[in-house]
Amino acid sequence: MTVTGKISILSDPSLLEKVDKLRELNIGQHVPLPQLVVAGDQSSGKSSLLESLTGIPFPKDQSVCTRHATQITSRRDSHDRVDIRIIPGPRASDEHRKHVGAFSKSMPSGLEFRKQFVSILQKAHERMGLRADFSTENSTTFSEDILKIEVHGPHEDYLTIIDLPGIFRTKTIGTTKEDMVMVKELVKGYIKDERTIILAVLPSTTDVATQEILELAEDYDKDGVRTLGVLTKPDLVHELSARATVCDVIQGKKRPLTLGYFIVRNRGPEDALKEQSELDQTFQLQPWIELPQDRVGIPALKEQLRMLHSDITEREYPKLLYDVNNQIKACKKELDSLGPPRQDEREQRSFLSRIAGTFQELTRAALAADYNADIAFDQDDLRLITHVVNITNVFSAEFQLSAHSRHFQNIELPELSVLPEGADIPPDGHCGASSAWLTMDSLQEMLEVVKVNDITPEEQAELGDVIGPLHATTMPCDDVASWIKDIYLRTRGLDLGTFNANVVAMAFSEQSRKWGDMTKLYMSRVIIVLHRFIASALRSVCPEDQSRRQVWSSILDSLVERYRMAVDQANLLVEVERHKRPYTLNRQFADALSKARGYRITELLRPKARKDGRQYGEPQYMVNLDDIAKVAEGKSNTEQLQEEIHDILRAYYRLALDRFIDNIFQLAVDYSLLHGPKSPLKVFTHEWVINLEPEQLERIVGETKSAKKRRSRLAKKIDDLSNALKILKT
Repeated sequence: MTVTGKISILSDPSLLEKVDKLRELNIGQHVPLPQLVVAGDQSSGKSSLLESLTGIPFPKDQSVCTRHATQITSRRDSHDRVDIRIIPGPRASDEHRKHVGAFSKSMPSGLEFRKQFVSILQKAHERMGLRADFSTENSTTFSEDILKIEVHGPHEDYLTIIDLPGIFRTKTIGTTKEDMVMVKELVKGYIKDERTIILAVLPSTTDVATQEILELAEDYDKDGVRTLGVLTKPDLVHELSARATVCDVIQGKKRPLTLGYFIVRNRGPEDALKEQSELDQTFQLQPWIELPQDRVGIPALKEQLRMLHSDITEREYPKLLYDVNNQIKACKKELDSLGPPRQDEREQRSFLSRIAGTFQELTRAALAADYNADIAFDQDDLRLITHVVNITNVFSAEFQLSAHSRHFQNIELPELSVLPEGADIPPDGHCGASSAWLTMDSLQEMLEVVKVNDITPEEQAELGDVIGPLHATTMPCDDVASWIKDIYLRTRGLDLGTFNANVVAMAFSEQSRKWGDMTKLYMSRVIIVLHRFIASALRSVCPEDQSRRQVWSSILDSLVERYRMAVDQANLLVEVERHKRPYTLNRQFADALSKARGYRITELLRPKARKDGRQYGEPQYMVNLDDIAKVAEGKSNTEQLQEEIHDILRAYYRLALDRFIDNIFQLAVDYSLLHGPKSPLKVFTHEWVINLEPEQLERIVGETKSAKKRRSRLAKKIDDLSNALKILKT
């Protein structure tokens, strides 16, 4: 890389050229590229070093140089040519990109380029918007844009070096504290990448320990494995002790680096006519001649740079390919999370319709317990029908055990085999209640898992008074006989051997007093799991937060309205059962009542029965027919009526309880909440989307400015990286 120099050993051109093409596409802003970066403090001799390395006469005047990154690339070609262009900075606006991208110069030879270089720099600065007069403040001093100088020729080798503005710690004319910070951040941005070799330029006239570039390099390269120190201006070191210190640095005795240090002499103001070989004669003198010769002089440094450039490119090339692939995948995944573009009404309606369709498919699978239909069912909240069935079983068991205000008299013996060992016979003798006891514990554990009794503040705010208090129900009392007697005595009239027809209605209403609260608890639990299902299903089918929140906000009122309709249906069923006149055509009522009467007569005759085992081989109880007629003679009319009221109430209550449980599930839950046309699950459908006005569509799924910007940024990044992948694979 000399513009006009001798042929050097050519590094692997294919990989180096590919990396240069990636740099032209600004891929470095997405993935770090293998590169050599020259950095150092102001007045460290960077410009002179670059001139020695590249043959390009970088001016030493601060007004025209080192105010932006400069990429110098050399390429072997059959003809001499120098191309100059500007690569926009990574944060440049579209307008600025277009403006600086139009800058292009081409020189037919290195000689012509050298003559016009200062003029070209000035025009490039003008195009970047950099101020020419430091006494004015009508533009900026430094830029993130990159000036690219591409040198072609038969004597060139593939090598790319990036020169950065010098770090400074005190303000000068035309610079500010903000400029100091910007330059330092620019340097950090280049040297932080692990694929960057840092050429730390250090003047020999100062202690290396005071050079800020080494401190910055150490922040990102703690082990010094990718930092190469280059000491300049050895001809200005006159004291023997100072020269010895420089030699100690080169020999790794002070502040060692894995890549080590080089020492070079560049052209000074009085050396304009001297050749590099003449300048390197300095190192034939003491004490420099004692240093390893592969560590002194520009030729040795050039050879090391070519080797480092080639090595890092070859070493990092597979990782670079891997990183680009991963970046593309990550960007596509992020872009997919935004969903399809939604710029106009057609795109918005199509997008929302697809989401609604997927939601309904998930709902159908959830109602059918087809949990293999979608991986989303790994979420417990989405197993809707399972939770509803479990809640319903708990409701049924609790209702049979404790929905009555008082236990009925136990006038018949229940089946004992179904009871847990050591359990008591249910006081009302209802066998269904005893079997329900068997599964209550396991069902209650399932409800604890899905947390139907733990409602969040957000759910409470959304559902409001649709759900009731989630507390346990009190158990029944045992004073049913005295209670019925009290009702009878407070309601009897001139009844002869009968009782007031309203007594059973009043007693049933009191006995079913807890039905309303228990039904409210049941409906609240079902609504909670249904509400959570809809929210979770929506999260599954619409992962984009903004659209999902808008959809949820738009359907929430309709959901709550339909929840309330289901609760009203349940309240109606409670009202009908509790306050209408008790009546039934079910034959089971007559059978149960007859059986109760038979049991009472049997119990009255039992004391008078005689045990006889002679006739049939097994013990038989025999009664006298005359005793049957006299068995109830000892009871008063009031006692007999009380027993009759109890047995009628008991027979009717059992029948009404089973009927009510079925009706609540079938009408209030299954029809109103799950499968009916007014189910909350049928709010978010294709029809709902079709009926939305364009303004509603825009509000719900129209892309925000930030989303559009994000989509555009991702699309461009994917395009850039895809182009990079093509380059890397060719």
